[in-house]
Amino acid sequence: MSRGRWWREVGWRHVVGLAAVAFAVFPVLYIVSAAFNPLGSVVSTDLVPRQLSLVNFQALFTDPSRPFGRWMLNTLVVCTSVTLVQVTCSALAAYAFSRFRFRGRRGGLLALLLIQMFPQILATIALFLLFTDLGEVIPAIGLNTLAGYVLVMCGNAFAQVWLIKGFFDSIPASLDEAATVDGAGHATIFFRILLPLLVPILAVTSLLAFVGVISEFLIASIFLREAGVRTVAVGLWSVIENDRSNNLGLFAAGALLTAIPVVLLFQYLQRFIVGGITAGGVKG
Repeated sequence: MSRGRWWREVGWRHVVGLAAVAFAVFPVLYIVSAAFNPLGSVVSTDLVPRQLSLVNFQALFTDPSRPFGRWMLNTLVVCTSVTLVQVTCSALAAYAFSRFRFRGRRGGLLALLLIQMFPQILATIALFLLFTDLGEVIPAIGLNTLAGYVLVMCGNAFAQVWLIKGFFDSIPASLDEAATVDGAGHATIFFRILLPLLVPILAVTSLLAFVGVISEFLIASIFLREAGVRTVAVGLWSVIENDRSNNLGLFAAGALLTAIPVVLLFQYLQRFIVGGITAGGVKG
């Protein structure tokens, strides 16, 4: 292959790939540099750090006004709870929409798709008023409570129905029919026969739900006002809310620590992600 032909067919792809990698890596390097910069200001932060220090990480855990450890624990509790509810409800609903034929099935699927087109922030005022009144009756699930915030986030429990349903449609119905002939009920078919086959798509939907909840800020900033019940997103915003220029190092250090659970979860589920997304998009 001549050099000109190689450039036209292959070479330009390498240039585009390297440009995309540089575009993606640049902000990451800047955040890492800011996290290890002892001065922790915007002006003193360079792409390549001149000094390396853990003072920003130490400040996150030693300042009582910034209980970062508590914020991380709150975030993990919320993410785990919401992810379990969302994946469980979506899987059960997807099984019903994929395997059963009933009146309103098509309308229900279209309704779920239509609802997901509108962001949850549109219902913020209604949810705020609802949980304000609800908190007067049941304080445990009112405003400034993790239980109340989890309940709000669980309102998106059927967000993964379409993706899981596509995976269900790719599984032959003959497995269900053979199990029915052997006397198995719907619960047995779902939990003992189909659920082991759903591991790839459940891994994908779990990762999507976890990342979506851990990065949620708008609703959390309205419902979680006290320092002890904040999530990481709201807590880190409070760090730079008063002085964004000089608290960049603290914010960057918190962002790096927050990324650790996501990276670990991604690495653990990586072998399922490609197969799950591909299989979930085969049929609709």
